[in-house]
Amino acid sequence: MSQWTASVGAQQLARLLDAQTGTEATGTVTSLNGRRVPAYRSLADRVRLLVLEGRVPVAARLPAERELAAALSMSRTTVAAAYEALRGEGFLESRRGAGSWTAVPAGSPLPTRALDPLPPEATGSMIDLGCAALTAPEPWLTHAFRGALDQLPPYAHTHGDYPAGLPALRRALADRYTARGVPTMPEQIMVTTGAMGAVGAICRLLAGRGERVAVESPSYANVLQLLREAGTRLVPVGMADRLGGWDLPAWRQVLRDAAPRLAYVIADFHNPTGSLAPEEQRRELVEAARSAGTVLVADETMADLVLEPGLAVPRPVCAFDPAGSTVVTVGSASKSFWAGLRIGWVRAAPEVIRSLVAARPYADLGTPVLEQLAVSWLLEGGGWDAAVAVRRDEVRASRDAVVDALRRRLPDWEFGVPRGGLTLWVRTGGLSGSRIAQVGERLGVRVPSGPRFGVDGAFEGYVRLPFTVAAPVADEAVTRLAEAAHLVATGAPVAADAPRTFVA
Repeated sequence: MSQWTASVGAQQLARLLDAQTGTEATGTVTSLNGRRVPAYRSLADRVRLLVLEGRVPVAARLPAERELAAALSMSRTTVAAAYEALRGEGFLESRRGAGSWTAVPAGSPLPTRALDPLPPEATGSMIDLGCAALTAPEPWLTHAFRGALDQLPPYAHTHGDYPAGLPALRRALADRYTARGVPTMPEQIMVTTGAMGAVGAICRLLAGRGERVAVESPSYANVLQLLREAGTRLVPVGMADRLGGWDLPAWRQVLRDAAPRLAYVIADFHNPTGSLAPEEQRRELVEAARSAGTVLVADETMADLVLEPGLAVPRPVCAFDPAGSTVVTVGSASKSFWAGLRIGWVRAAPEVIRSLVAARPYADLGTPVLEQLAVSWLLEGGGWDAAVAVRRDEVRASRDAVVDALRRRLPDWEFGVPRGGLTLWVRTGGLSGSRIAQVGERLGVRVPSGPRFGVDGAFEGYVRLPFTVAAPVADEAVTRLAEAAHLVATGAPVAADAPRTFVA
């Protein structure tokens, strides 16, 4: 079994039920959509929603009927009827003497693997919203590589193998952290081949097969798959509601009870939800991880993409770990600048960096020199900040265009508008996100469905929409999604037959 088996106590489940957006106090006969239904049906609907939205993990043991009834001030008969309804729908399994645990109904294999890159021949007819990445920024990309070529000759007289990264780039990245209020030495930086290379190196060093790794639920699909293939046991922790950051009580419980070796989090404009974790949450999570002996891997790949002018961005997660014993930070040029550079980095304590560098020759030896010189040129010459400033304006306009199109064409779809990053996490009005993704692709728009970002089958009612296209394209993409949603809702046949390009 790939995931950790959780236990949800009666008081914890009562807290989650009470916190559900748009619901009345537990024990009423008003359902989530406002219809008057029996109290047991309302309770069953709420528990089912907690499972579908990842707030309660699949295979989590639920409290006994008597305990939950006491916590909710309900009759045991009501709770028993709710459990029976959930069993009948496939969301609960029970065994005499062993209790009851959450489940998802049996069905098609879950689409957990990442989307394949769109082939060049399909770019003319397919609107690709599968990747949260931007086109190259010009003229800064060209200027950066010209500057890199000017600096290349001295390095051409070496073997070109720099497993820790070029000294100039390590120094520039260290200076950048220091300027953000986190004093950093070059010895605390290792340059990697993208952020995925960074996470992979950390996982190989610190989390062997069978080790538990706590992850947000939902989380970045590619990292989840990397961790699965590394043989780790994923421990999902639900996010707070309405872009509220982390659910700290849930994190404290998981860190205490599961004692994961690693925890992977995205504090800055989380992918896929766009959530920004408040500063006090960052402090508390670092303290909880330190107490549990868990290494916290903080992914900062979206941190530069602040879209609201004047937004006070919290300090980096590593600012709350001055000794460097708990937090390992991952950064990248892919989202802020261009994914084609494939430059990432790790910031950690010097001894961790030394261990990562020593282990690297058995993976990829090093990162290409020319790309490192290009990023170094950008950071040292001011081109990075100038390009990112333009990026923010472009992304803000794209975000607003996608939001406007969704509100006009799919008014029953729900989402929070993030203050940064590149992604919208959209609830699809009760329809299957997987079916919408499948039909949408045949109509010429690619989107990843919600289950790709979960551990165990949650988020079927979601899709992720990156805001990486200009207004006219965004409007057309949402028009095609609206048509896909209509076809899914009505069960009508799909006339179009665009090339199938993702791995289910």
